[in-house]
Amino acid sequence: MAGGPMAAGGGVGANAPKSKLSAILMVSFAAFAGILYGYDTGTISGVTAMQDWLALFGHQVPVSTDHPYGLAISSSRQSLVTSILSAGTFCGSLTGAPVADWVGRQRGVFVAIVIFCFGVAMQTGCHTFALFVVGRVIAGFGVGLVSTLIPMYLSECSPKWIRGAVVTGYQWAITIGILLANVINNATQHRQDHSAWRIPTAVQLIWAFILAVGMLFLPESPRFWIKAGREDKAAKSLARLTNSDVSDPEVQLELEDIKAALKEEQELGETGYLDCFKRTPNKILFRTLTGIGLQAWQQLTGVNFIFYYGTSFFQSAGINNPFLASVATGIVNVFMTIPGMYGVEHYGRRNLLIWGAAWMCFCEFLVGIVGVTISVDNTAGHKALIALICLYIAGFASTWGPIAWVVIGEIFPLAIRAKAMSLSVASNWLWNFALSFATPYLVNPGPGNANLGVKVFFLWGSTCFCCTVFAFFCIPETKGLSLEQVDLLYLNSSVLGSSKYREELLAQDVHIADVAKHTDDRASEEKV
Repeated sequence: MAGGPMAAGGGVGANAPKSKLSAILMVSFAAFAGILYGYDTGTISGVTAMQDWLALFGHQVPVSTDHPYGLAISSSRQSLVTSILSAGTFCGSLTGAPVADWVGRQRGVFVAIVIFCFGVAMQTGCHTFALFVVGRVIAGFGVGLVSTLIPMYLSECSPKWIRGAVVTGYQWAITIGILLANVINNATQHRQDHSAWRIPTAVQLIWAFILAVGMLFLPESPRFWIKAGREDKAAKSLARLTNSDVSDPEVQLELEDIKAALKEEQELGETGYLDCFKRTPNKILFRTLTGIGLQAWQQLTGVNFIFYYGTSFFQSAGINNPFLASVATGIVNVFMTIPGMYGVEHYGRRNLLIWGAAWMCFCEFLVGIVGVTISVDNTAGHKALIALICLYIAGFASTWGPIAWVVIGEIFPLAIRAKAMSLSVASNWLWNFALSFATPYLVNPGPGNANLGVKVFFLWGSTCFCCTVFAFFCIPETKGLSLEQVDLLYLNSSVLGSSKYREELLAQDVHIADVAKHTDDRASEEKV
């Protein structure tokens, strides 16, 4: 996966493709893969609250607000079945780097789909809790592969003028997957047999089939073919992505740019994961830690508490239709991602991350305050609680949700981009696992549990405050820059001065061949 998630020069068609619509549509379909991740995230919340699933894998308890069916599973089982997917995805995301280099970005997705379908089939047909858990691990491995391969493919094949919006399409697909899961869970929840939870689980095979068929018609990344020494195939792939002929001067110029970047990478020699943590003038260590930290803080916003445990949480809060409340949060998540896709190219990465974290912090503290002051019978309070949670999700969906994926695809230098991105994605899944495993112990009542309930939002509010600080001091503004220009930004500027230096780069329109000259000229100016 050398060369990482984005082609040199800022992606395909950096010099304005012949057909903008063709380039966008060709690449954007791959973002459909986010539905696999989102649907599984959304469906497990409802499945583990269904009567038949609880009867099969749980035990009897007294009927209460928390347990309306008189059935429950232990906190240990609940945390295991929810979080174990993330254990598989952690391994899958790290495996994505070698898979992308061995078989390609596009063909690697087919490998992921096969693994994912096998895991889903195990979950659908199981009769034991152990088999259900193993199926989630295997499906998670496939999702982890996808979470590395698809953002990489999107970034390598998308034009730089819309790269951020295209990559956020992956996050948008995740939100659509969560919404679809909530809708299907709501439709099957009252069935009195195994189909109540097997239908929502098996539907994942449909999404995998659609993705597989669609990917058959998409070209492999030109960046991969250049690395494999197949310039003829790279030219054909690039021509398809830009709706041009292989002899078009713009196609040839783009190929030369990619080859020049590859030559630069080869001159640096082979790199290992330890090279991601070296102190260098272009701040490799800082950039690697920024990517790892950004994905960790995205999980620490607490949003997956709603998507993994939302149905159970709304149920314990006394809300009459917890499944419908989950559908409402899913709708907000989908539609508020669209402003994020617009804003990332108009307001920038840095500003949206800072203000998005501040907004989520404000909303979560309000959720905690309202939650601890109302009774389970207070209908107006329940509506206020749902409204505040929707506002909180709106803040995440339009900022930290999509933009975290954009930033990790942009900030890494060519030599370590592949490995650094896989480390960042692995960080996302590691924290996803840790938080989803720990949450039942934090929230649920009973011996050995913290019984925080709605008070857990005070914790999430505090972490969102930390997200604000992290974004302010660690995330530079990279909107509109090619990847070489991003490398220059880290080499010659600080995070706090990144906006001003970005404007200088754009004004001078520095290209790959000018990088060394620009750096030397700037150094001479500083000496004077």
